[in-house]
Amino acid sequence: MSNNQPTKPSRRSFLKTTGAAAAATTVLSNIASGAHAGENNEIQLALVGCGGRGTGAATNALSIDAGPIKLVAMADVFEKNLENSHGNLVKNFDGQGKIDVSEERKFIGFDAFKKAMDCLKPGDIVILTTPPGFRWVHYTYAIERGLNVFMEKPVTVDGPGTRKMLAINEKAIEKNLKVAVGLMCRHCDARRELFDRVQSGEIGDINMLRAYRMAGLTASAAAPPKPEGMSELMYQIKYFHGFLWLSGGAVSDFLIHNIDESCWIKNAWPIEAKASGGRHYREDYVDQNFDTYSIEYTFEDGAKLFVNGRTIPGCHSEFASYAHGSKGLGVISSQSHWPSRARIYKGQNMDKANLTWEYPQPERHNPYEAEWEHLVAAIRNDQPYNEVERGAMASLVTSMGRMAAHTGQVITLDKMMNCEHEFAPGIENLTLESESPLPANAEGKYPIPYPGLIKNREYA
Repeated sequence: MSNNQPTKPSRRSFLKTTGAAAAATTVLSNIASGAHAGENNEIQLALVGCGGRGTGAATNALSIDAGPIKLVAMADVFEKNLENSHGNLVKNFDGQGKIDVSEERKFIGFDAFKKAMDCLKPGDIVILTTPPGFRWVHYTYAIERGLNVFMEKPVTVDGPGTRKMLAINEKAIEKNLKVAVGLMCRHCDARRELFDRVQSGEIGDINMLRAYRMAGLTASAAAPPKPEGMSELMYQIKYFHGFLWLSGGAVSDFLIHNIDESCWIKNAWPIEAKASGGRHYREDYVDQNFDTYSIEYTFEDGAKLFVNGRTIPGCHSEFASYAHGSKGLGVISSQSHWPSRARIYKGQNMDKANLTWEYPQPERHNPYEAEWEHLVAAIRNDQPYNEVERGAMASLVTSMGRMAAHTGQVITLDKMMNCEHEFAPGIENLTLESESPLPANAEGKYPIPYPGLIKNREYA
């Protein structure tokens, strides 16, 4: 990872991504704190958040060839999630000795994350894959326990949460803890080579980028009415993509990858956003999302990033990101997160005759596993490794685009970072019996954005 060790950026320089951000790590202090693997060389895992994303992260962690790794504890607020996840993991790793989660180490409830982390020793890894609204709460306890962390994206959903994560992360840096953020595109071999080629000038100066994630209806982002007998809090957590306080909505959760990989290739964060969007064919869904988002980001040098998101069935589908330079075109991704099929063309037309470079196919190194390989290598070798700052910035930039669409206003990065509106103050005090921070009206519906009419940030 010789080309993947950036210097630690200052607060004043956060707009600029360093060249070493290809690995998305930041240099930490060299304070020895026992954050490396123990003498027996076994790293133990605790999974906090046992939905599909958490099960996938645990699967990736247990699939890599990086020394002994074992899952020993699990936590969720839904017992069904935990049991399904445990059953799938046991089936996938049957007979390999990688799953050792007894009934006593299965925890349910809003305090379950603490109980699961308490099963680990300092230097082990906790996987944080709950809805991101809870991320700063869980990360705080992980640092107190001296644990290394893998956390899914996004890591924040609003300005106050971003400021909290950046402040909390300073403690992780002081303790020399290793922290990964699940923006796995930066661990993709093809994109890394594309990044190096773009930074060396192969496509010239980047003046425009385009990103698309347009597909059919995503069920988890279009929440149906709450069923009888289920508390409002638990219902919203079940459909967390549909509620801004939990996930930041569809923009934060789905578009962040395309936004992050585009900003990475540009090697900068945009300074403002303006956007539009709307709700269509809503039937009886009660979530807070738009079905279409069109965001124009502006970088400090005037370059643009145009992002288009859509979740309407029967329409043109596209999942891709492109970088347009003064000499040529770089394809960052063209089908999905992986394989990326990264390539470069001279000029702006993707004609085969204009192809000047493409990453060899098939791409065999899975970036979902590569990010775990990089994290575990840093732990075992006690190397600096912390992806939180760029994860927080990617989350903030994505939220900036969402706020611009939901309010109909131009939103700057400074305004987003310093925004005082917090979606769920007191989230750290929730219990299974708590009321939701977002109550429905008498018709069972929730506040939705009205761009231009409601210009504050309450529903942004």
